[in-house]
Amino acid sequence: MKKLLCLIMLMFICSCATVSVEEQQQANAHFKLGVSYLNENNVQPAFIEFQKAYEFNPGDKEVLNAIGIIYLLKFDDFPKAIDFFQKALKVDHDFSEAYNNLGFAYEKSRRFEEAIDSYKKALSNLLYRTPEKAYNNLGRVYYRLGRYDEAIDANKEALKRGSDFYYSYYDLSLSYNAKGKYGDAATAITKAVEIDPLYKGDKGKAINDLKQRKLRAKGDEEKDIGDYLEILKY
Repeated sequence: MKKLLCLIMLMFICSCATVSVEEQQQANAHFKLGVSYLNENNVQPAFIEFQKAYEFNPGDKEVLNAIGIIYLLKFDDFPKAIDFFQKALKVDHDFSEAYNNLGFAYEKSRRFEEAIDSYKKALSNLLYRTPEKAYNNLGRVYYRLGRYDEAIDANKEALKRGSDFYYSYYDLSLSYNAKGKYGDAATAITKAVEIDPLYKGDKGKAINDLKQRKLRAKGDEEKDIGDYLEILKY
C-alpha cells in the first residue's frame, strides 16, 4: 500500500510539472521573438522574451541555454550564466552547445580546468554539429595555460572539422608565436586574414581594425590583439 501511494504521488508530481500544449506554444512564440531580437542585437527585449518563455516552460533546454548566453556574452554575469547552462544540462545531458557555453563561462571566470572538462564533454557527443567551436575554445584555454602543443593540436582538430574556421588560424598564430615558430605564426595569421569575411585578405584593413579593437579591449583580449599586430609585421 505504501509503495502504491508513493507511485501515485510521483505520478502526481510529474503531471504537475508537465507543460500544457498552450504553454508550450506560448513559450515557443516568446523564444522565437527573443531570437529575432538577439539577432538584431536588441539585447534587453531579447532577454525579456526569453524570460517570458522560461515562465511558460522552465524545462525548455533551448530557452535555458539562451538566457545563459545573454548572461554570459551581454551582461558578463558568469555565475548566473553557469547556473542556466547547468539547468539546461539537467534537462539534456548530451546538450553539447550548453556544455560548450558552460566551458566558456568557466573560462571567463578563469576556472580553466572546469572549462577544459566542459569542452571535452561537448566533444564527447559524436552528434555535436559544430565541434570546431569546442576544439577552438579548448585550444584557447590550453594556450592560456601555456600548454602550446596541446593548443596547436586542438586547433588543428577544429580545422579538420571546418577548414574555413578562421578563428583557429588566429589562435594557431598565437601558439606558434609563443613557441618561437615565427614563420608558422605568420603563415597562420595570413591564412586567417585571407578567409576572415571581415578582411577578405586585406592586411592593411586588418591592421587598422585590430588597432581600433585594441583600444577598447582589456585583459587577455588586449594582449592577444597586440600579439596579432606583432605577428602581422613578420
